[in-house]
Amino acid sequence: MRRRVVLAAIAATLAIFGNAALTSAVPDATCTARVEPLVRWIRTAPPNERAALDRWCAAVGPPVRIAPLRGPEVFTGPFAVVSWNTHVGAGDLEQLVADLRSGRLTAGRPIAQFVLLLQEVYRAGPDVPVPQGRAAWAAAEQPPRRSGAREDVVHAATRLGLGAVYVPSMRNGAPRHTDEDRGNAIVSTAALADPVAIELPLERQRRVSIQAAIRVHSTPGDVPVTLVDTHFTNMVMHHVWLFSVAGRTRQALALAGVLPPGPMVIGGDFNAWFGFHDAAYREMARLAAPAPGQDRRATFGPMRLDHLLFRLPDGWRATVRRGEQRYGSDHYPLVAFVEPR
Repeated sequence: MRRRVVLAAIAATLAIFGNAALTSAVPDATCTARVEPLVRWIRTAPPNERAALDRWCAAVGPPVRIAPLRGPEVFTGPFAVVSWNTHVGAGDLEQLVADLRSGRLTAGRPIAQFVLLLQEVYRAGPDVPVPQGRAAWAAAEQPPRRSGAREDVVHAATRLGLGAVYVPSMRNGAPRHTDEDRGNAIVSTAALADPVAIELPLERQRRVSIQAAIRVHSTPGDVPVTLVDTHFTNMVMHHVWLFSVAGRTRQALALAGVLPPGPMVIGGDFNAWFGFHDAAYREMARLAAPAPGQDRRATFGPMRLDHLLFRLPDGWRATVRRGEQRYGSDHYPLVAFVEPR
């Protein structure tokens, strides 16, 4: 009970002192019009929140879709799924991929086929607009803590020869200070099909989940597996709720309501302050289940904010363990090893 009171106090503090919205300008094009050419678009927010969401969207660049340089169209045999909050460029993505391929992240089993469900990645450069016209909103800049070179997710995926879908949620700093946006990305050794951007109900900041699909060879035939990458709010704004659990539960319910049937892996930073008892986690766990006997250690400080959930065909098996290092981020990665039938 005492731990829950402490966590609730932390959540309330974040709701008061979290990233503030900054004001700049917005182009006339709507968010939906700018996204549809690259990904399918789903809006889950009620109509009264959409004008504010469009102001957030107006300060970010378009989504990015990259085909892998090489690799099969279909996963054959076991593969890995990693969920990791990279802390806006602080995480060393290249080293994590190297450790995945060498087997260091999978109990000594080298991995050639994998999917990364990444949160808090960033993109920099001229594709991020300098809005003009009406008011637009941006999140306070989150600079990286890792010293040395910093590389955005688009350049990193391209250089590593990986496929990727990146959808920004918010601008990372005011236009006069940065040329960056940040959001979620799915990165894979195989092609990612049917990408979908799912804009969640608005809390403190705009959040966009990503859905995409891979094909996995199995008996008696190839199986499409839906991948879902999400990052729920850790604070609330315009709803009169004392703690952020209500806000992220509202987002979890909205996301769950639009996800398709069939095999699925859901991963992300749920900001689940109450771990496996958090209401947002429980809502997602109605759709997909945790791996049996999974590693339940904390992923952020003393808390288990990050989760991987599975809805797999009969005869498939998944195991989950937490990485032993954070690779420069403030979150540990979660690593799943999936074995098809």
